[in-house]
Amino acid sequence: MPPALQVAGLAKSVPGGRVLFRGLDFTVEAGEFVAVMGESGVGKSTLLNLIAGLDQADAGVIRIGGRDLAGLDDEARTRLRRDAIGFVFQAFHVLPHLSLAQNIALPLALQGVKAGQALERAEHMLATVGLGGRGGDYPKQLSGGEMQRVAIARALVHRPALILADEPTGNLDPETATRVLEVLSGQIRSSGAAAVLVTHSEVAAAAADRVMVLGREGLAAAHA
Repeated sequence: MPPALQVAGLAKSVPGGRVLFRGLDFTVEAGEFVAVMGESGVGKSTLLNLIAGLDQADAGVIRIGGRDLAGLDDEARTRLRRDAIGFVFQAFHVLPHLSLAQNIALPLALQGVKAGQALERAEHMLATVGLGGRGGDYPKQLSGGEMQRVAIARALVHRPALILADEPTGNLDPETATRVLEVLSGQIRSSGAAAVLVTHSEVAAAAADRVMVLGREGLAAAHA
């Protein structure tokens, strides 16, 4: 079985020629939770965009489940994101006009799952993140931590092979962040998905199985 995610020789520059990073080599196995740390501007979010096929690298290879992103056209990359990747963002991106169950069911709707089945799975995911019975509520009724739990449920409802999380606790107070990280790490491990979390927070990174530090010359294992 190929790794859930394989990155080899990855390089990326920004307009003007400034090198964000080069020579990135790492793999993430199914069920493994990896954190990538680094200061602001080092390219953490760019790395996630490259892995998701939303941006193009200057050099290098990215394979998801053995599939080389460079060999996929736009439509195939869109299908791969829809079917194989779940996203968790700092800003939640929960749609205010949809109920919690409808928000969570969106990835299933995009896959063509029937509405009744999609909402049933959404309600189950709400229960797994500690919000059981609240599928009919709306985002305006939630705290920030609760909205991030909804975002986690939405990222996992379609059983993706890879979870990408971009500063998911950046808008939360420390106590709420800790609780959300417990939910995220627990759900990642129970689902068997691989996960990459990018963060500048040591507290967030501590929830992962392995921590790497991103710099211009590549990735290095973090030292305690």
